[in-house]
Amino acid sequence: MLQDKKEDHKHFMIYKPYGYLSQFVNNGQKKNSKRLLGELFDFPDGTMAIGRLDEKSEGLLLLTTDGKTSNYICSGNVEKEYYAQVDGNITNEAIAILSNGVEIGFEGTKYITNPCKAFKINEAPLFPERSRKIRDERHGPTSWVSITLKEGKFRQVRKMTSAVGFPTLRLVRVRVGDIQLKNMQSGEVKELQTVLQ
Repeated sequence: MLQDKKEDHKHFMIYKPYGYLSQFVNNGQKKNSKRLLGELFDFPDGTMAIGRLDEKSEGLLLLTTDGKTSNYICSGNVEKEYYAQVDGNITNEAIAILSNGVEIGFEGTKYITNPCKAFKINEAPLFPERSRKIRDERHGPTSWVSITLKEGKFRQVRKMTSAVGFPTLRLVRVRVGDIQLKNMQSGEVKELQTVLQ
């Protein structure tokens, strides 16, 4: 991380909770029922989310008032690491397919994901309890996998794990570049003094 040369720009990291949209204005049809980022903190005017986490995903979301920073992080040059809790005990074969690239659907066409880093997490990570419960072990085992990407197609990680036969039950982004979620609590906001360049 490098010092931001423009001191007038502000940068934040948040633990986006489950059920929030990664935006400040809701243009959708169900306007009153959706929760927005502005409910979590009094962000300055012009703050934008860098990339997105869908409504059912959680974890590290960066925000900035600097469009150049946002464009760089979204450009495909910066790694994003996700922990996915999947339905079933994920196999070494499925991990290998995820690592080498898997075919998913995107905007009505088939797409082969780029090779990525993927490995099984042997001990369940200690994340804050989610507002909506994950189904319990009575419905079969679950397991956790780490997936690190530089690309970011819509719902890509969910589509990838589903394509290898292990649908995602919970998805948490834990890292963007060298900025890590660590032990933040759901809904927590921290201002960053430095930013990826």
